[in-house]
Amino acid sequence: MVAIENVEVQTYLPEPSVPTLRLPALSCDTHVHVFGPRSRFPYAAGLKNTPKEAPKETLYALHERLGIERCVIVQATVHGYDNGAIEDAIEHGNGRYLGVALVRPDVSDAELARLAKAGFRAVRFNFMRHLATVDIDSVMALTPRLANHNLHLQVHFECNLVHELAPKLKQSPVQVVVDHMGRFDARLGADHEDFQGLMRLLEDDKFYVKVSGIDRADAYAAPEHRYRRGEALARLLVESFPDRVVWGTDWPHPNHTHIPDDGLLVDALARIAPNESLLHKLLVHNPQTLYQFPEAG
Repeated sequence: MVAIENVEVQTYLPEPSVPTLRLPALSCDTHVHVFGPRSRFPYAAGLKNTPKEAPKETLYALHERLGIERCVIVQATVHGYDNGAIEDAIEHGNGRYLGVALVRPDVSDAELARLAKAGFRAVRFNFMRHLATVDIDSVMALTPRLANHNLHLQVHFECNLVHELAPKLKQSPVQVVVDHMGRFDARLGADHEDFQGLMRLLEDDKFYVKVSGIDRADAYAAPEHRYRRGEALARLLVESFPDRVVWGTDWPHPNHTHIPDDGLLVDALARIAPNESLLHKLLVHNPQTLYQFPEAG
């Protein structure tokens, strides 16, 4: 997607297709973002891409259309370290929305306590060239304090960094969630050393992986084949580690090559988790275990 300076870029379909797959009750989308409204929640300075506003009301409507009842909203760099838009969405989400915050490694204990009370369950750090990155040692120094507030760690890294990061991440006293299948390039095949590094990491029951990003794993493929390789990787992860996988749409799809149809992403779940037990673990049981949604009612 080509960025145009000072022009908001449309990154999501206003009316995605309605899925044919009927999801289990309490299904959870564990990876979305909210952007704006800018009049209340300004964007961070210096963005390379300026996405169109994607406020909480649009997100709520999307989930109603898709048949999704629970959600975890992840802070993106669009709002920098101001997690206010997520806090607002949690507050008005009737107990169905939780959050993952973006913080600095030297964040205060008082702020961690405030975030936890507001409905955040984790903090996220990026190890991506196109995003602000951070030193892994400073992140690991934070993890004992995360444990004190019942928060876990979420990491977003380029696939070839798994070998460097894994030994340090294994020292974490809290659970670690890996974003978007480790941002693996599906064209390389599941036997590639980087994907095998991710698989070895998941042998430690401290780790979860988000089988989101099937639309990014082979994003330049022809439209009719665009999600096929990503689906195959996601299915392999679901079948290999059924108790430590969660799923997300990644709406509203910032920094992408195309605008995915969220209805098609939901329908892909029939191929990613091809039986009722796997689908329930992926969408209901595992998210509840990891994020601890409040009891309904």
